[in-house]
Amino acid sequence: MCCTDPCLSLLMLSLKCIRILYRSKEEMALKFIKTLIFLLMTVLGILGNMSVSVHYMFSWWGGSEKKPIQLVLMHLAFTNIIILLAKGLPKTITAFGLRNFLDDLGCKILIYLERVARGLSICTSSLLAVVQAIIISPRASWWRRLRPKSAWHILPFFSVFWILNCLMCLNLIHSITNKNLNVSQIMTDGNYCYFMPESQEIKWIFLPVMVLRDAVFQGAMRGASGYMVFLLHKHHQHVLYLHNSKLLYRTPPELRAAQSVLLLMLCFLFFYWADCAFSLFLILSSGNNTLMINTRELLILGYAIFSPLVLIHRDGLLAECWHGRN
Repeated sequence: MCCTDPCLSLLMLSLKCIRILYRSKEEMALKFIKTLIFLLMTVLGILGNMSVSVHYMFSWWGGSEKKPIQLVLMHLAFTNIIILLAKGLPKTITAFGLRNFLDDLGCKILIYLERVARGLSICTSSLLAVVQAIIISPRASWWRRLRPKSAWHILPFFSVFWILNCLMCLNLIHSITNKNLNVSQIMTDGNYCYFMPESQEIKWIFLPVMVLRDAVFQGAMRGASGYMVFLLHKHHQHVLYLHNSKLLYRTPPELRAAQSVLLLMLCFLFFYWADCAFSLFLILSSGNNTLMINTRELLILGYAIFSPLVLIHRDGLLAECWHGRN
Protein backbone atom coordinates (compact mmCIF):
# COMPACT_ATOMS: atom_id res chain seq x y z
CA MET A 1 0.00 0.00 0.00
CA CYS A 2 2.87 2.32 0.78
CA CYS A 3 4.27 1.68 -2.65
CA THR A 4 0.90 2.08 -4.35
CA ASP A 5 0.08 5.54 -3.00
CA PRO A 6 3.17 7.30 -4.45
CA CYS A 7 2.56 5.57 -7.81
CA LEU A 8 -1.07 6.65 -7.80
CA SER A 9 -0.13 10.19 -6.87
CA LEU A 10 2.50 10.27 -9.62
CA LEU A 11 -0.06 8.97 -12.13
CA MET A 12 -2.63 11.60 -11.12
CA LEU A 13 0.01 14.32 -11.34
CA SER A 14 1.02 13.13 -14.81
CA LEU A 15 -2.58 13.12 -16.01
CA LYS A 16 -3.07 16.63 -14.63
CA CYS A 17 0.07 17.85 -16.41
CA ILE A 18 -1.08 16.24 -19.67
CA ARG A 19 -4.50 17.88 -19.29
CA ILE A 20 -2.94 21.30 -18.65
CA LEU A 21 -0.56 20.87 -21.56
CA TYR A 22 -3.40 19.81 -23.88
CA ARG A 23 -5.51 22.77 -22.78
CA SER A 24 -2.57 25.11 -23.28
CA LYS A 25 -1.96 23.79 -26.80
CA GLU A 26 -5.66 24.08 -27.57
CA GLU A 27 -5.69 27.71 -26.40
CA MET A 28 -2.57 28.46 -28.44
CA ALA A 29 -4.17 26.89 -31.52
CA LEU A 30 -7.36 28.93 -31.07
CA LYS A 31 -5.33 32.08 -30.53
CA PHE A 32 -3.34 31.39 -33.69
CA ILE A 33 -6.54 30.83 -35.69
CA LYS A 34 -8.03 34.05 -34.32
CA THR A 35 -4.87 35.98 -35.15
CA LEU A 36 -4.77 34.52 -38.65
CA ILE A 37 -8.42 35.44 -39.26
CA PHE A 38 -7.90 39.03 -38.09
CA LEU A 39 -4.75 39.36 -40.17
CA LEU A 40 -6.29 37.94 -43.36
CA MET A 41 -9.48 39.99 -43.02
CA THR A 42 -7.56 43.19 -42.29
CA VAL A 43 -5.15 42.73 -45.19
CA LEU A 44 -8.02 41.78 -47.51
CA GLY A 45 -9.95 44.89 -46.51
CA ILE A 46 -6.97 47.22 -46.90
CA LEU A 47 -6.05 45.82 -50.32
CA GLY A 48 -9.68 45.95 -51.45
CA ASN A 49 -10.16 49.56 -50.37
CA MET A 50 -6.83 50.61 -51.87
CA SER A 51 -7.77 48.98 -55.18
CA VAL A 52 -11.16 50.68 -55.18
CA SER A 53 -9.65 54.04 -54.23
CA VAL A 54 -6.95 53.89 -56.91
CA HIS A 55 -9.49 52.82 -59.54
CA TYR A 56 -11.78 55.74 -58.74
CA MET A 57 -8.87 58.19 -58.67
CA PHE A 58 -7.82 57.13 -62.18
CA SER A 59 -11.45 57.34 -63.32
CA TRP A 60 -11.69 60.81 -61.76
CA TRP A 61 -8.55 62.28 -63.29
CA GLY A 62 -8.79 60.39 -66.59
CA GLY A 63 -12.48 60.93 -67.27
CA SER A 64 -13.81 63.82 -69.30
CA GLU A 65 -16.60 64.51 -66.80
CA LYS A 66 -16.29 64.55 -63.02
CA LYS A 67 -19.13 62.76 -61.25
CA PRO A 68 -20.14 63.48 -57.62
CA ILE A 69 -20.54 59.79 -56.84
CA GLN A 70 -16.86 59.22 -57.66
CA LEU A 71 -15.78 61.56 -54.86
CA VAL A 72 -18.20 59.93 -52.41
CA LEU A 73 -16.90 56.45 -53.20
CA MET A 74 -13.27 57.56 -52.88
CA HIS A 75 -14.01 59.13 -49.51
CA LEU A 76 -15.79 55.98 -48.34
CA ALA A 77 -12.79 53.84 -49.33
CA PHE A 78 -10.45 56.27 -47.53
CA THR A 79 -12.45 56.11 -44.28
CA ASN A 80 -12.50 52.30 -44.52
CA ILE A 81 -8.70 52.25 -44.79
CA ILE A 82 -8.41 54.42 -41.66
CA ILE A 83 -10.70 52.06 -39.73
CA LEU A 84 -8.73 48.99 -40.79
CA LEU A 85 -5.35 50.57 -40.03
CA ALA A 86 -6.44 52.00 -36.67
CA LYS A 87 -8.46 48.99 -35.52
CA GLY A 88 -7.43 45.89 -37.44
CA LEU A 89 -3.64 46.07 -37.45
CA PRO A 90 -3.20 46.86 -33.70
CA LYS A 91 -5.65 44.07 -32.90
CA THR A 92 -3.58 41.67 -35.00
CA ILE A 93 -0.30 42.84 -33.42
CA THR A 94 -1.75 42.34 -29.94
CA ALA A 95 -3.02 38.88 -30.88
CA PHE A 96 0.57 37.90 -31.71
CA GLY A 97 1.42 38.61 -28.07
CA LEU A 98 3.09 42.02 -28.36
CA ARG A 99 1.84 44.16 -25.47
CA ASN A 100 2.42 47.82 -24.64
CA PHE A 101 3.63 48.63 -28.16
CA LEU A 102 1.84 52.01 -27.97
CA ASP A 103 2.58 54.85 -25.60
CA ASP A 104 -0.13 57.04 -24.11
CA LEU A 105 -0.15 59.47 -27.06
CA GLY A 106 -0.23 56.61 -29.54
CA CYS A 107 -3.30 55.13 -27.85
CA LYS A 108 -5.13 58.45 -27.90
CA ILE A 109 -4.37 59.06 -31.60
CA LEU A 110 -5.24 55.52 -32.67
CA ILE A 111 -8.58 55.22 -30.86
CA TYR A 112 -9.52 58.80 -31.78
CA LEU A 113 -8.88 58.20 -35.49
CA GLU A 114 -10.79 54.92 -35.41
CA ARG A 115 -13.87 56.49 -33.79
CA VAL A 116 -13.77 59.50 -36.13
CA ALA A 117 -13.49 57.19 -39.16
CA ARG A 118 -16.44 55.08 -37.96
CA GLY A 119 -18.54 58.23 -37.73
CA LEU A 120 -17.36 59.30 -41.18
CA SER A 121 -18.38 55.90 -42.54
CA ILE A 122 -21.98 56.46 -41.37
CA CYS A 123 -22.10 59.98 -42.81
CA THR A 124 -20.48 59.04 -46.14
CA SER A 125 -22.69 55.99 -46.64
CA SER A 126 -25.75 58.15 -46.03
CA LEU A 127 -24.49 60.75 -48.52
CA LEU A 128 -23.87 57.99 -51.07
CA ALA A 129 -27.47 56.78 -50.79
CA VAL A 130 -28.88 60.32 -51.06
CA VAL A 131 -26.72 61.24 -54.09
CA GLN A 132 -27.62 58.02 -55.89
CA ALA A 133 -31.33 58.54 -55.16
CA ILE A 134 -31.11 62.04 -56.67
CA ILE A 135 -29.30 60.69 -59.74
CA ILE A 136 -32.01 58.15 -60.58
CA SER A 137 -34.95 60.43 -59.76
CA PRO A 138 -37.13 61.43 -62.74
CA ARG A 139 -36.21 64.66 -64.50
CA ALA A 140 -39.49 66.32 -63.59
CA SER A 141 -39.26 65.49 -59.88
CA TRP A 142 -38.33 67.95 -57.16
CA TRP A 143 -35.42 65.72 -56.08
CA ARG A 144 -33.80 66.20 -59.48
CA ARG A 145 -33.28 69.89 -58.68
CA LEU A 146 -30.99 68.92 -55.80
CA ARG A 147 -28.50 67.23 -58.12
CA PRO A 148 -25.08 68.92 -57.76
CA LYS A 149 -24.16 70.98 -60.79
CA SER A 150 -20.51 70.02 -60.24
CA ALA A 151 -18.72 67.23 -58.41
CA TRP A 152 -16.83 69.84 -56.39
CA HIS A 153 -20.12 70.81 -54.69
CA ILE A 154 -19.80 67.58 -52.70
CA LEU A 155 -16.59 68.70 -50.96
CA PRO A 156 -18.32 70.98 -48.37
CA PHE A 157 -20.23 67.93 -47.12
CA PHE A 158 -16.95 66.14 -46.43
CA SER A 159 -15.66 69.16 -44.51
CA VAL A 160 -18.81 69.23 -42.36
CA PHE A 161 -18.53 65.47 -41.73
CA TRP A 162 -14.90 65.75 -40.61
CA ILE A 163 -15.52 68.74 -38.33
CA LEU A 164 -18.65 67.15 -36.83
CA ASN A 165 -17.05 63.79 -36.05
CA CYS A 166 -13.77 65.28 -34.81
CA LEU A 167 -15.69 67.42 -32.31
CA MET A 168 -17.90 64.53 -31.22
CA CYS A 169 -14.88 62.38 -30.33
CA LEU A 170 -12.95 64.99 -28.33
CA ASN A 171 -13.92 63.34 -25.03
CA LEU A 172 -11.82 60.29 -26.01
CA ILE A 173 -8.61 62.30 -25.78
CA HIS A 174 -9.00 62.62 -22.01
CA SER A 175 -10.43 59.15 -21.32
CA ILE A 176 -7.90 56.93 -23.15
CA THR A 177 -4.60 55.71 -21.77
CA ASN A 178 -2.18 52.86 -22.35
CA LYS A 179 -1.90 52.12 -18.61
CA ASN A 180 -4.16 49.68 -16.80
CA LEU A 181 -4.57 51.67 -13.60
CA ASN A 182 -7.39 49.74 -11.92
CA VAL A 183 -9.69 46.81 -12.54
CA SER A 184 -12.78 49.01 -12.91
CA GLN A 185 -11.55 50.33 -16.24
CA ILE A 186 -13.02 48.94 -19.43
CA MET A 187 -10.39 47.30 -21.63
CA THR A 188 -10.61 47.79 -25.37
CA ASP A 189 -8.77 46.83 -28.53
CA GLY A 190 -7.09 43.68 -27.36
CA ASN A 191 -5.85 45.02 -24.02
CA TYR A 192 -3.43 47.57 -25.50
CA CYS A 193 -5.48 50.70 -24.67
CA TYR A 194 -7.89 51.44 -21.84
CA PHE A 195 -10.88 53.68 -21.19
CA MET A 196 -10.79 55.60 -17.96
CA PRO A 197 -14.13 56.35 -16.25
CA GLU A 198 -15.77 59.55 -17.46
CA SER A 199 -17.86 61.97 -15.44
CA GLN A 200 -21.62 61.68 -15.85
CA GLU A 201 -21.78 65.26 -17.19
CA ILE A 202 -19.40 64.53 -20.08
CA LYS A 203 -21.07 61.19 -20.79
CA TRP A 204 -24.53 62.76 -21.06
CA ILE A 205 -23.22 65.53 -23.31
CA PHE A 206 -21.52 63.34 -25.92
CA LEU A 207 -23.73 60.23 -25.85
CA PRO A 208 -27.01 61.92 -26.94
CA VAL A 209 -25.15 63.77 -29.72
CA MET A 210 -23.72 60.50 -31.06
CA VAL A 211 -27.14 58.83 -30.93
CA LEU A 212 -28.67 61.83 -32.72
CA ARG A 213 -25.98 61.69 -35.42
CA ASP A 214 -26.59 58.00 -36.08
CA ALA A 215 -30.38 58.47 -36.09
CA VAL A 216 -30.30 61.41 -38.50
CA PHE A 217 -27.88 59.89 -41.01
CA GLN A 218 -29.45 56.44 -40.86
CA GLY A 219 -32.85 58.07 -41.32
CA ALA A 220 -31.58 59.83 -44.46
CA MET A 221 -30.01 56.57 -45.63
CA ARG A 222 -33.22 54.61 -45.16
CA GLY A 223 -35.34 57.33 -46.77
CA ALA A 224 -33.09 57.46 -49.84
CA SER A 225 -32.90 53.68 -50.01
CA GLY A 226 -36.69 53.38 -49.77
CA TYR A 227 -37.08 55.94 -52.56
CA MET A 228 -34.65 53.96 -54.73
CA VAL A 229 -36.55 50.75 -54.04
CA PHE A 230 -39.78 52.52 -55.11
CA LEU A 231 -38.19 53.73 -58.36
CA LEU A 232 -36.68 50.32 -59.07
CA HIS A 233 -40.08 48.71 -58.51
CA LYS A 234 -41.68 51.11 -61.00
CA HIS A 235 -38.89 50.34 -63.44
CA HIS A 236 -39.43 46.61 -62.98
CA GLN A 237 -43.13 46.99 -63.78
CA HIS A 238 -42.21 49.00 -66.88
CA VAL A 239 -39.80 46.27 -68.01
CA LEU A 240 -42.49 43.61 -67.54
CA TYR A 241 -44.86 45.66 -69.69
CA LEU A 242 -42.27 46.03 -72.44
CA HIS A 243 -41.42 42.35 -72.20
CA ASN A 244 -45.08 41.40 -72.64
CA SER A 245 -45.21 43.80 -75.60
CA LYS A 246 -42.14 42.04 -77.05
CA LEU A 247 -40.18 45.30 -77.16
CA LEU A 248 -36.44 45.45 -76.53
CA TYR A 249 -35.41 47.51 -73.51
CA ARG A 250 -32.09 47.99 -71.79
CA THR A 251 -31.96 48.98 -68.15
CA PRO A 252 -30.37 52.42 -67.68
CA PRO A 253 -26.96 52.25 -65.97
CA GLU A 254 -28.17 54.63 -63.23
CA LEU A 255 -30.77 52.13 -62.08
CA ARG A 256 -28.32 49.24 -62.12
CA ALA A 257 -25.87 51.36 -60.13
CA ALA A 258 -28.67 52.07 -57.64
CA GLN A 259 -28.92 48.33 -57.04
CA SER A 260 -25.23 48.32 -56.11
CA VAL A 261 -25.72 51.22 -53.69
CA LEU A 262 -28.71 49.47 -52.12
CA LEU A 263 -26.56 46.39 -51.61
CA LEU A 264 -23.97 48.57 -49.86
CA MET A 265 -26.65 50.10 -47.62
CA LEU A 266 -27.92 46.64 -46.64
CA CYS A 267 -24.34 45.62 -45.86
CA PHE A 268 -23.87 48.70 -43.67
CA LEU A 269 -27.14 48.26 -41.76
CA PHE A 270 -26.45 44.57 -41.15
CA PHE A 271 -23.02 45.16 -39.61
CA TYR A 272 -24.16 48.26 -37.69
CA TRP A 273 -27.12 46.61 -35.98
CA ALA A 274 -25.30 43.32 -35.46
CA ASP A 275 -22.57 45.29 -33.67
CA CYS A 276 -25.23 47.01 -31.54
CA ALA A 277 -26.81 43.66 -30.63
CA PHE A 278 -23.50 42.09 -29.63
CA SER A 279 -22.52 45.21 -27.65
CA LEU A 280 -25.81 45.11 -25.76
CA PHE A 281 -25.35 41.41 -25.01
CA LEU A 282 -21.82 42.02 -23.66
CA ILE A 283 -23.05 44.86 -21.46
CA LEU A 284 -25.89 42.81 -20.01
CA SER A 285 -23.87 39.59 -19.58
CA SER A 286 -21.80 39.32 -16.42
CA GLY A 287 -19.16 36.95 -17.81
CA ASN A 288 -16.26 37.64 -20.14
CA ASN A 289 -17.38 35.84 -23.31
CA THR A 290 -14.27 35.71 -25.50
CA LEU A 291 -16.14 34.37 -28.52
CA MET A 292 -18.69 37.20 -28.41
CA ILE A 293 -15.95 39.81 -27.97
CA ASN A 294 -13.98 38.49 -30.95
CA THR A 295 -17.15 38.30 -33.05
CA ARG A 296 -17.98 41.91 -32.22
CA GLU A 297 -14.45 42.97 -33.19
CA LEU A 298 -14.95 41.38 -36.60
CA LEU A 299 -18.37 43.02 -36.96
CA ILE A 300 -16.81 46.44 -36.34
CA LEU A 301 -14.46 45.78 -39.27
CA GLY A 302 -17.10 43.99 -41.35
CA TYR A 303 -18.40 46.93 -43.39
CA ALA A 304 -14.89 48.27 -44.05
CA ILE A 305 -13.85 44.82 -45.30
CA PHE A 306 -16.86 43.80 -47.40
CA SER A 307 -17.95 47.14 -48.90
CA PRO A 308 -14.98 47.29 -51.33
CA LEU A 309 -15.69 43.69 -52.34
CA VAL A 310 -19.25 44.71 -53.21
CA LEU A 311 -17.93 47.66 -55.23
CA ILE A 312 -15.37 45.51 -57.02
CA HIS A 313 -18.00 42.91 -57.86
CA ARG A 314 -20.44 45.55 -59.13
CA ASP A 315 -17.80 47.91 -60.53
CA GLY A 316 -18.87 47.49 -64.13
CA LEU A 317 -22.33 48.71 -63.23
CA LEU A 318 -21.00 51.72 -61.35
CA ALA A 319 -18.60 52.60 -64.16
CA GLU A 320 -21.48 52.64 -66.62
CA CYS A 321 -23.35 55.01 -64.35
CA TRP A 322 -20.50 57.53 -64.50
CA HIS A 323 -20.85 57.69 -68.28
CA GLY A 324 -24.64 57.73 -68.15
CA ARG A 325 -27.08 60.54 -68.60
CA ASN A 326 -26.87 63.86 -66.77
